[in-house]
Amino acid sequence: MSAAASTRAGEDGGDGQARLRAGAWSSLAALLASGGTLVCCALPALLVAAGAGAALSSLVAAVPQLVWLSEHKAAVFGAAGAMLAAAGALQWRNRGAPCPVDPALRAACLRTRAWSWRTWLASVVVFAIGGAFAFALPWLASRG
Repeated sequence: MSAAASTRAGEDGGDGQARLRAGAWSSLAALLASGGTLVCCALPALLVAAGAGAALSSLVAAVPQLVWLSEHKAAVFGAAGAMLAAAGALQWRNRGAPCPVDPALRAACLRTRAWSWRTWLASVVVFAIGGAFAFALPWLASRG
């Protein structure tokens, strides 16, 4: 084992659990951030398109922070995009992290790694939907 590999293994107890947890938490943080893009832009557009403008006005009255999110959508999308990129980089780095030798723990490790990837991919999809409602659809509507 190389010195770098032994140092890296010594940082997290030798079984890669710390790296795996970092990837899982980063995926959840990215999902939360990309969910903010839906709340800021996709949800209001969907409510208006469905003819539920009164429901939207009630929602804005109950949660006035939605207006702030909508006014600062570029910053919301920038932060969410940065978190998605960081989470994706951590996922990629952890793709080959070692799992425990015990069969049950190894299965749990691999299952967690798979769910972490799925969570990150769901975050990317949510981010893309929010981006479509916030930027792409208004731009297309202004051209036509």
